[in-house]
Amino acid sequence: MNWAPIPEAALRDKIIEAEARMTPPIRRLWEAIRIPPQKWREPSYGQEGGGFWVVGLIGHHAIWYNDIEEGFNRASYRTPGELDEYFSNQDELEHVVQDVLSLIETGAGRLVRTGPPRPC
Repeated sequence: MNWAPIPEAALRDKIIEAEARMTPPIRRLWEAIRIPPQKWREPSYGQEGGGFWVVGLIGHHAIWYNDIEEGFNRASYRTPGELDEYFSNQDELEHVVQDVLSLIETGAGRLVRTGPPRPC
């Protein structure tokens, strides 16, 4: 497999592109929860790339970029710096932030969250 983790500069470009597509309510929420990108550990699939980039925090949920699957995800965490869940969604950032807004407004997210591959 010829895979390399996404460089921070390329991740920042993806974030800028997503911000341009955000509606005003989504952008306001994003501005409240975004953090400078930082690598967090994830024991199942994140070892090879030194972890995954976390770009937003709200409560005990992290918004992070899965550079193996090339998409943003939302996962829970108990300890800052460690993701508790792995998801392989390939969502755009604005869709994940919209999902957080839905979670706030209704108590349930709208995105279907896909997990890791399962052996046959």
